[in-house]
Amino acid sequence: MLAGGTGGFHGGRPGSPAPQGNGGIEECIACAQACTACADACLSEGMAGDLAKCIRTDMDCADICTTAVAVLSRHTGYDANITAAIPKACSMACKACGDECGRHADMHEHCRLCAEACRSCEQACNELLDALG
Repeated sequence: MLAGGTGGFHGGRPGSPAPQGNGGIEECIACAQACTACADACLSEGMAGDLAKCIRTDMDCADICTTAVAVLSRHTGYDANITAAIPKACSMACKACGDECGRHADMHEHCRLCAEACRSCEQACNELLDALG
């Protein structure tokens, strides 16, 4: 993973400058961690069967966020279509996970925290998509 928050989402149209700043890397890292922790906590609730969809959505979102960090941290030789598809997929996963965890936020603190991290990551990915045009 990235040490010290270096790197950032890069891409866009060939020849265009890369967006400055982290562009959402920290949000993706935080979201992946929150989703992993939420899935683990859901499994220990004693009602894992009732939380199966939440657990699955957490795991999917964590995997997609981790992939987004890896792919979008690469600085050279990018493909603009892939670069745009990654934050779109990440935004969609974060929306689904944030919605699912939001359903349990009143009962489980880990779901509330996960939903917040998902919303933040979703927003960062949408901002990147807007910047990419």
